[in-house]
Amino acid sequence: MVGTGPGALDLVTPRARRAIGEADVVVGYRTYLDLVRDILSPDQEVLSSAMMQEIDRCRKALDLAEGGKTVALVCGGDPGIYAMAGLVYELAFGNGSGVEIDIIPGIAALNSCAAILGAPLMHDFAAISLSDLMTPWEVIEKRLAAAAMADFVTVVYNPRSKKRTTQIVRAREIMLEHRDPATPVGIVSGATRPHECVRLASLASMLEHEINMQTTIIIGNSATFVRNGRMVTPRGYGDKYGL
Repeated sequence: MVGTGPGALDLVTPRARRAIGEADVVVGYRTYLDLVRDILSPDQEVLSSAMMQEIDRCRKALDLAEGGKTVALVCGGDPGIYAMAGLVYELAFGNGSGVEIDIIPGIAALNSCAAILGAPLMHDFAAISLSDLMTPWEVIEKRLAAAAMADFVTVVYNPRSKKRTTQIVRAREIMLEHRDPATPVGIVSGATRPHECVRLASLASMLEHEINMQTTIIIGNSATFVRNGRMVTPRGYGDKYGL
């Protein structure tokens, strides 16, 4: 399992590059494969598939590995954060596979987006996906409310798609029950890719900006501020040391 990071080739870790280079077969969603096309070898077998075919990709990778191949199953970001590491283990455990599984971490969306915005994750934070394809919406609402109530900086994954348009509206409503409307919000789409788009907004105004499936949203806590175009959440050094 190889995490290729947010998209930029120079953010693919050396270990990930090595794992891809040593693989007999590289398997992945075609968009992520396209992002690392320059580090694939001409003599490698490359198997791509469309979105929503995660189970098929994982099964194919396990089958190939069972047959003696060294396989790199590629995914964007980090395999263990809203990706396929867990699914691979579930399938392997379910069929008694003896395949050796190695997870190669990657730079996740929350890391890359935080760096682009400034330093919004300097204190406790929660990551919540708004995709209700496999998680009941009632559960997601409870998690949003808990994060909002506890004053966590909140990273929102999968905020909106063509079919899912109301979830981000409800998420904002829940946040507004516990946060000031002026709370800073960072909106990053296509992080580190050629079409990267970065916007700073507030909880009150965030829905005025384009939000899609390539967008990650970081909602600040009660101490988060914006200055000189950078979003910062203080860790508490100022209060402790009088900075």
